[in-house]
Amino acid sequence: MGAWPSDAVDAFLHHLAVERGSAANTLRSYTGDLRRYVDHLTAQGIDDLGAVRESDVSGFVAALRSGPTPLAASSAARALAAVRGLHRFAERDGLVVEDVSREVAPPALPSRLPRTLTVDDVDQLLAGCIGDGPVALRDRALLELLYSTGARISEAIGLDLDDLDAGHRTVLLRGKGGKDRIVPVGRPALAAVEAYRVRARPGFAAKGRGTPALLLNARGARLSRQSAWHVLRGAAEAAGLTADVSPHTLRHCFATHLLAGGADVRVVQELLGHASVTTTQIYTHVTVDTLREVYATSHPRALR
Repeated sequence: MGAWPSDAVDAFLHHLAVERGSAANTLRSYTGDLRRYVDHLTAQGIDDLGAVRESDVSGFVAALRSGPTPLAASSAARALAAVRGLHRFAERDGLVVEDVSREVAPPALPSRLPRTLTVDDVDQLLAGCIGDGPVALRDRALLELLYSTGARISEAIGLDLDDLDAGHRTVLLRGKGGKDRIVPVGRPALAAVEAYRVRARPGFAAKGRGTPALLLNARGARLSRQSAWHVLRGAAEAAGLTADVSPHTLRHCFATHLLAGGADVRVVQELLGHASVTTTQIYTHVTVDTLREVYATSHPRALR
């Protein structure tokens, strides 16, 4: 039994695209990681996937973490996930006898808590979109939606007009891997979206070719992820918060503020679209840190 590594990679990527319906970004990442894996095996003189040993897989991970341009632990872990998927697929399809990647441990990830802002900071950020012009109305609608729903930027710009149900105050978000979810929307966000939809969107749409997208650019096309990120950065600069802002900032704030307000972690998990509650639980650490600060500055015994 033998299988050229490059042929196995092509078959696996086809499986992901056709049978699993994986997102384009996922396919792009897996393609790069697996081509790098094939190059590594070739450099080791391995031209049969069935001849790969566990030490070869762990050696690939080690190679990613060393050299002149070492990858971060998170990037190396992502590459290992791609390699594991390849070997699991190859075993299932009978290309190899066993999955030798199963026991290879990913590099330890640094324990980093997501950056978040206070409620006052978020108010200041949202206030950074001032004015009644079409661009300001659109930008305010975008930022209000991000904070109100916890949507990823890609999910927010992917919204179509029909995805927002103002009557039920909900929005349909299309998440990673084709996983859709319905999330409540707060009244301020609904008001901002309605102001944009009535007073700004028609002018944008008139310059385009007709699109169901909710958020449009000046040419009447769907707002891009990069443009949405610039909107967030611009509002942050106006609010003096640039050091604490990333594309996921308002998503982090959404989760942290809900948990701090007493929301159940599993409810927040559903709202964020996380597959595992473990991913969501990182926000509970932020909340605990906040509680610890309050305790340290308020409890009479803590002051001693």
